[in-house]
Amino acid sequence: MFDISSIGPADILPFIAVGFAAQMVDGALGMAFGVLSQTMMVSLLGVPPATASAGVHLVEIFTTGASGASHIAHRNVDWRLFWRLVPAGVIGGATGAYLLSNIDASVARPFVMIYLALIGVYLLYKAIRLGSVPRFRDPQMTPPLALAGGFLDAAGGGGWGPVVTSNLLIQGSDPRRTVGTVNAAEFLLTLTISATFITTLGFAVFSTAIVGLIIGGVVAAPFGAILAKRMKPRVLLASVATILIATSVFSITQAWPIF
Repeated sequence: MFDISSIGPADILPFIAVGFAAQMVDGALGMAFGVLSQTMMVSLLGVPPATASAGVHLVEIFTTGASGASHIAHRNVDWRLFWRLVPAGVIGGATGAYLLSNIDASVARPFVMIYLALIGVYLLYKAIRLGSVPRFRDPQMTPPLALAGGFLDAAGGGGWGPVVTSNLLIQGSDPRRTVGTVNAAEFLLTLTISATFITTLGFAVFSTAIVGLIIGGVVAAPFGAILAKRMKPRVLLASVATILIATSVFSITQAWPIF
């Protein structure tokens, strides 16, 4: 069993910083906590990739809960959209977590990332052309989108934010409320996925890294919601596009090192 009393400041502070930085981006833009935290832990702090990956959903129970509450407090959540996303997202997440041991969903991940990179380019184009008084539309076909996002998040090691947020924005939804709603819905999704994983793996994934990420992420959550509320739609849309392109290209190069 992990002994939290054995953690010293020098051991945990780097992971708190990683969790804070990753959650600031995720809370403000609705995506990228997983890929940013895993990348920084592996490349900067020397954490084994398997260890970094195993604890992310457990950490996200806390970070998405704090982030969702902050977005609710700042009125960034569209509740009608929330309840259209959650049921299908939870079903997709539970299915993906259950099938993870039998299906290598990571094979499809590079192709999903190519698709998301192209969406990022299109969103950047939309941000450039967005008028000073933008008009937003209610997104359609949200349950299938949530089902796919939940499944990819569990089985492919991440995908809820990039898949759902980006596709809602392409349909013309309000960037601020899209980010807030997707963040709030992610808490219930992550809770479902983590419960499925913990049933199989137990609590062995707890470590100094995980505790640090939880602390940093929870502290950063309110600031991310404030940024999402105060950023202009054009800036928010362009920021989402930029982080989507960057993280997608990085994931593609990791999967196919020849690029």
